[in-house]
Amino acid sequence: MDSLRQEKVQKFEEFVDRRLKPDLVRAIAERLDLRKNLENLEKNSVTSLRTLVNLGSEVYMQAEVPDTQRIFVDIGLGFHVEFTWSEALKFISLREEKLERQLEEYTRLIASIKAQIKLVCEGIRELLQIPEERTVEERVF
Repeated sequence: MDSLRQEKVQKFEEFVDRRLKPDLVRAIAERLDLRKNLENLEKNSVTSLRTLVNLGSEVYMQAEVPDTQRIFVDIGLGFHVEFTWSEALKFISLREEKLERQLEEYTRLIASIKAQIKLVCEGIRELLQIPEERTVEERVF
């Protein structure tokens, strides 16, 4: 039973480290790129532009944007929403906050599970009257 919980904790930790943290970093980087591009458009008073659009599978096509005052932002699950520049910047900020909260939530969950495992192991040790393990520093060689 104890090893089963240890495996679950390890899976949660791996999930956070291998999936959530890289996803967070990538999402924040994408949002920062979008924010920087929007700020550049605004600073340079760009009203139209030519760009490359990813059609999927890394296939790109040239596109012309006649009016840059409104943009489409990927909000997830394949959906895009039309925003003004200020609305897009506000959405980016909200999305970054949400991603950071989710990461913190998973981190707290892992810490809670670890604490429960430690408590259960200590209880089992006491029930079986097994002496406490000494740390490496306490051992006498």
